[in-house]
Amino acid sequence: MARGWESKSVEMQMEDRKTAPSVPPGGNAQPDAGRLRQIELLELSRRRLRHELEAVTHDRVRELKLRALAHVEEKLAALIAQTHGSHC
Repeated sequence: MARGWESKSVEMQMEDRKTAPSVPPGGNAQPDAGRLRQIELLELSRRRLRHELEAVTHDRVRELKLRALAHVEEKLAALIAQTHGSHC
């Protein structure tokens, strides 16, 4: 059973790498460092929520997790748009 969880975790990490937007590293983009850190934290939250959703059995808890995931993804999309907008 532990092996199954381990492989799911690896699969989730691989999926996240595929779907995660590539943010170009900024050479002298010091103001963007905070924004990039926020993006990293939101991506970690998104991964955690996806993992928790796999184990949820109660409908109300699932609904709350889905709402939280939608909120995190919304904030993540806005930050990524700001980051890409400042580089263009």
